[in-house]
Amino acid sequence: MPNPQEPPQLLQKVDDSVRRRVRTMVRTARFASLACLEQDTGSPLVSRIGLATDVTGAPIFLTSALTAHTGAIAADPRCSILVGEPGKGDPLAHARVSIIGKAERIPEGAERMKARFRYLSRHPKAELYADFGDFSFWRVRPERASFNGGFGKAYQMQADDLVLPQSPVSDGLAAAQADIVGHMNDDHAEAVGLYATALCGAAAGAWRLSGIDLEGLDLSQGDESQRLWFTEPIANLDGVRPLLVALARKAREVRAG
Repeated sequence: MPNPQEPPQLLQKVDDSVRRRVRTMVRTARFASLACLEQDTGSPLVSRIGLATDVTGAPIFLTSALTAHTGAIAADPRCSILVGEPGKGDPLAHARVSIIGKAERIPEGAERMKARFRYLSRHPKAELYADFGDFSFWRVRPERASFNGGFGKAYQMQADDLVLPQSPVSDGLAAAQADIVGHMNDDHAEAVGLYATALCGAAAGAWRLSGIDLEGLDLSQGDESQRLWFTEPIANLDGVRPLLVALARKAREVRAG
């Protein structure tokens, strides 16, 4: 019999289905709310940012030095981002995740180019200003997260629930991603469209591959995003091409019925 003196257990167990749900939310989000501490006063400050992810799944964003939140995270990197879009009805009934971590400016050079590619693949219009001198790319290194999947569905998550560990394979994929994504969009647009429609259930349209990582593909069409998960994570770069070919074959089989 429960002890009335003990508080009820409100947190649910984090399992693979919860991890995938949260990772999908973050991978497909186009924007987030960034919370940080105002530089001069230490007061809470919340801003909206455009969002993408790096190959490991860590959130990345582009911001100008002229904004208050850039000065805030430069002075104190502690921050959190809130991801989740309300739908019809009660907005509190819809899933959202608050990721707590530290922001870091992505340095110039190869790392910036990788982040730039990921971000502009998700937000192509940002190419108009991404290279202005006052703009920089930032990454949030997650430390933990609070996921609310709806009423009565609360979870506390750790960093490894949210992002993949960095590895030689993920580093190699990050270096090769521009070539892979460009090749698929330029030479295999029909297959990319089938990934979205036949395998993700999306409506037909001008779908483009906007990202690849060890666990899946990100697909975009205007403001719409889809996530296609691999059955197994990529173990080596030699497996990327056969995997994409196999997914295209499977998509054509699904379409043919």
